[in-house]
Amino acid sequence: MKTRSIILATAMFLEFAFLIYCIFQKSNRVPLGYICAFLSFVLLLCTGWLLLFPKVPLIATTGSYDISEENAFYKDTTRIETYANDGSYRELPVTFWYPKKQEENQKYPLILFSHGSFGVKESNLTLYRELVSHGYIVVSIDHTYQCFSTKLSEGKTVRVSGEFMKEIASEDSQKKPEESLLHFKKWMSIRMGDINFVLNTIIDNVLKNNEELDVYKYIDTSQIGLIGHSLGGSTVLGVGRQRNDIAAVISLEAPFLADINDVDEKGNFIFEQADYPTALLNIYSDASWKNLRNWKQYEENARFLDMESETIQNVYLEGIGHFSLTDFSLPSPFLTMLFDGGHTKNNPQETLIEINEICLSFLNKFMKSE
Repeated sequence: MKTRSIILATAMFLEFAFLIYCIFQKSNRVPLGYICAFLSFVLLLCTGWLLLFPKVPLIATTGSYDISEENAFYKDTTRIETYANDGSYRELPVTFWYPKKQEENQKYPLILFSHGSFGVKESNLTLYRELVSHGYIVVSIDHTYQCFSTKLSEGKTVRVSGEFMKEIASEDSQKKPEESLLHFKKWMSIRMGDINFVLNTIIDNVLKNNEELDVYKYIDTSQIGLIGHSLGGSTVLGVGRQRNDIAAVISLEAPFLADINDVDEKGNFIFEQADYPTALLNIYSDASWKNLRNWKQYEENARFLDMESETIQNVYLEGIGHFSLTDFSLPSPFLTMLFDGGHTKNNPQETLIEINEICLSFLNKFMKSE
């Protein structure tokens, strides 16, 4: 993949140089010269598209179940949308992935996924599909206005909020911990509210035998797990401490933002010190691993490194960056490498397969007693 990116990047550089030559060379200012410049521009665009978005097939699942998919829109009439000024209620598009061929009266554990900042509910589709193939049901949320783009029930397309983007851009826990804490509390309130609302809605529909969605018939509400990436990971860590019906939590590189109670006189965060109430797996990349004991917002993560046990586990995946923990590395390995600051060194497919194996093993142990 790296060789392919180098070849395409080199081709783009040569095509760009030729385009500039065609534009500024006086002898080319004739119809044939303009055609040459136009064709070189089109070639540059095509090469750029191949570089940024190579066509990659879905990673094959290893389980025995085929996969079905259903969409829903959940509107929370108890909350007014934070990032809109029209007084509308907060609406959350969700997608379920579940085993296609169900055995009679068979119930499957439910896994809820929360994406990172600017992500989308399909951000870790490779992981969802693998879990479903082994007998899990996965539901993923588009956190409206905090995801890159989503479409609401009435067909309205909603992009990421400019206000939220400014909040993310201004966040500096090292220099402005008090301001960061305000942002953390706001984000956790919104996102934890989203997850609690979605889980409660699903549980209510299952208990009422709601037939609006086929998937409701197969959900085992006594076995619920949570997975999240980045800001979504922080959210599920908070919900896992808050609810008593969560069997397991997996965080893909995220600080315990919901555990921050205050800031002391030295500018350090004051974290919740109580034991974590359920099985927990933290997965890290090169983006954070060496800084867990240095970054203020990751102090709780460093504490959990020293509490390794059967139910508290930490995994470090070397040779990858933060965005390599998502499927973004499949359609655009070059952009992933740029966003990861050069941390990405491993093959994207191999990395995602390894994440699948780690997560599946952990969930099987604590949700299926395997």
